[in-house]
Amino acid sequence: MTTIGHRPVRPPAPRVAGRAVGELVLVSALFGVYKLGRALVSGEEALAFRHARWIHRAEDLLGFPSEAALQAAVHALPVGETILRAANVYYTSVHFPLMAAFLVWGFLRRPLGEYRWARNLVILQTGAALVVHVVFPLAPPRMFPAWGFVDTMTSYGPSPYDGASGALANQLAAMPSLHVGWAVLIAYVVVRTGPRALGALAVGHAVLTTAIVVVTANHWWLDAVAGVLLLVAADAVLRAARAHRRRG
Repeated sequence: MTTIGHRPVRPPAPRVAGRAVGELVLVSALFGVYKLGRALVSGEEALAFRHARWIHRAEDLLGFPSEAALQAAVHALPVGETILRAANVYYTSVHFPLMAAFLVWGFLRRPLGEYRWARNLVILQTGAALVVHVVFPLAPPRMFPAWGFVDTMTSYGPSPYDGASGALANQLAAMPSLHVGWAVLIAYVVVRTGPRALGALAVGHAVLTTAIVVVTANHWWLDAVAGVLLLVAADAVLRAARAHRRRG
């Protein structure tokens, strides 16, 4: 949107519609490549389990709280099964729709520069995550019942790994957690550029998502850390590119 004097002037409707179609094609292609890449790149199971043992030992050395102990504490509550079932629903149903809603909100409600910055963060973070999934296959905690983990998806449902979707899913792509990475990205952008109340909700979603991926045994703590580090790296790349353009 531009201004003449103090009066805002909206771009012509055809131009906005054209931009919308272009953004839809770009973002749809990104999500399609990401999901297809995860589905087609099947990490070696033995390697993924060996990596999981590395991650488990590393978390012990770094002093992270035990994911299995936290899951057991929730399970022991009188409403533990209800909480875990609700966590499964949140894990399977919020991730992609919320990212789509976030991008639509940015396109419709935020200045073009802010939207493009946020969209580019998503592209860089997601692309880097796909590379890590390929080069570092990792089994999630739920695949290790001997370590005290319960596969809450199988035990209580719903599970994204049943039926046709399960045949296409790469279950050995725990590192990094884009559930956490995307949630923190949304919080970061909304806190910086959006209304305060919406920022508080976004931060709450990021905190809740981190708790859910751990308590459902879908991710290790270090998966969440990796998702956030990819966001930091993506932001640094965009800052460096912006500084380079200014110098030019």
